[in-house]
Amino acid sequence: MTTLLALDTATEACSVALLHEGRVLSRYEVIPRLHAQRVLPMVQEVLAEAGIALAAVDAIAFGRGPGAFTGVRIAVGVVQGLAFALDRPVLPVSNLAVLAQRAHREQGASRVAAAIDARMDEVYWGCYQLEGGEMRLAGVEAVLPPEQAALPRGTDGEWFGAGTGWGYAARIPLAVSAMDAGLLPHAEDLLQLATFAWARGEAVPAEQAQPVYLRDNVATPKKG
Repeated sequence: MTTLLALDTATEACSVALLHEGRVLSRYEVIPRLHAQRVLPMVQEVLAEAGIALAAVDAIAFGRGPGAFTGVRIAVGVVQGLAFALDRPVLPVSNLAVLAQRAHREQGASRVAAAIDARMDEVYWGCYQLEGGEMRLAGVEAVLPPEQAALPRGTDGEWFGAGTGWGYAARIPLAVSAMDAGLLPHAEDLLQLATFAWARGEAVPAEQAQPVYLRDNVATPKKG
């Protein structure tokens, strides 16, 4: 059976999950600015709980963004280091998709408008619909002012709002059936999405573990 490791540090939450012999083990902590110190110990904890060595892992999945620039870079750096050392492939997964998958797991939502606070008066935005147990992107992911958020054309039914971007709910011109503005990505849901991606043969070499920021002017101050 496939053994997959997943980790995410793109938001305030730091989490790790392991799929081994059909069982999922995970660690999840909301620890802003402590991800670099905790992520590898969390990896060791789930491996020890499963009773396996890191070398038993077939591939490593990670939250490739969007999210906090520093957090996304931490994930990419850690995953590349592990994957190069083990000569294993990687599975990049969207953090907006992870949010949508968590909303499905915890709330039973089948249509999710996922939003992460992007600072600078903007949100990272993506809409997802359930297909065969997997939240799939409908339309495109984008970074935009809350007022420009929109649902994909031609979609109907009720939508669930998930993620810190919904802290701007008063400015988002959409009606959702319910929302959770405190929801953060969880590696358990990243692992679920990675399992689908692995089955489709979407794993890539470690050097292709690249961040997706959605914003072009990464870490560049706005001109006054």
